[in-house]
Amino acid sequence: MITSKSGNVVVQQHVLDALKQIGLNLYERKLWVALLSKGSASAGELASLAKVPYSRTYDILESLADKGFVIPQNTKPLKYVAISPHEALDRVKKKIQEDAVVNSDRISKFQSSSIMKELDKVFKDGFQVIENGEFTGSLKGRSTIRNQLDSAFRGAKGKIYIMTTSKHISEIADKHRDSLKKAVSKGVKVRVAVPHSKESVEAAEKLKGIADVRFSKGASTGRFCLIDDTHAIIALTDDEQTHPTQDLAIWAQSKQAAGKVLAPMFESMWEDLQ
Repeated sequence: MITSKSGNVVVQQHVLDALKQIGLNLYERKLWVALLSKGSASAGELASLAKVPYSRTYDILESLADKGFVIPQNTKPLKYVAISPHEALDRVKKKIQEDAVVNSDRISKFQSSSIMKELDKVFKDGFQVIENGEFTGSLKGRSTIRNQLDSAFRGAKGKIYIMTTSKHISEIADKHRDSLKKAVSKGVKVRVAVPHSKESVEAAEKLKGIADVRFSKGASTGRFCLIDDTHAIIALTDDEQTHPTQDLAIWAQSKQAAGKVLAPMFESMWEDLQ
């Protein structure tokens, strides 16, 4: 909460908390709202009103100016001018879009450069060291897990086995349909085992012609994916009870775990599904 010198409330705490969603840190949020309440003010005035350390104020205001939230005035002492929240957010959104285009072009150029060949060689040489053993990594956050799944699906050569939940199969149908479709076009066999529910039946319809989906009668919170008997991605959390940012999984490159333990288990279970 920010209050004026007279004790009047400038803005409630829930407003400051909400501004975190648009990428502003605590000091940026406080100084921006303080400036909105003043219209125009110096760094010292804003530091006092927002209760932000004066030594940090100029850097933070410069950051806000770079992002498009405030406009510096060429005065002595230096002052800053507020613009309407709608206009500020329009500016910020436009800048993010422009930066995304620039960064995307930069990455595309880098991907076609000779540097990529050198990096690929480093990666392949390094992977040969662990090729005959096991390699595992932890994945935190649903978006990270989703990216790893998508990469695994695109690299599949023979088969993809998925055991999932009624909730998660909807995400697979919505987020991974294209990757699975491309895998199938290369001859990859895709099987999905999921508990029977209205939600899972609807998701299965979206995967029709791509995956062979079979249903179990009981509820399940288990999620794992096998690729070519060599890779496994295993969820460690319940997707119904866990916040997406806290979702955990492990990724293992292991013929023992994927090909000799999980694959036979999946295939045995598969025969009993409908």
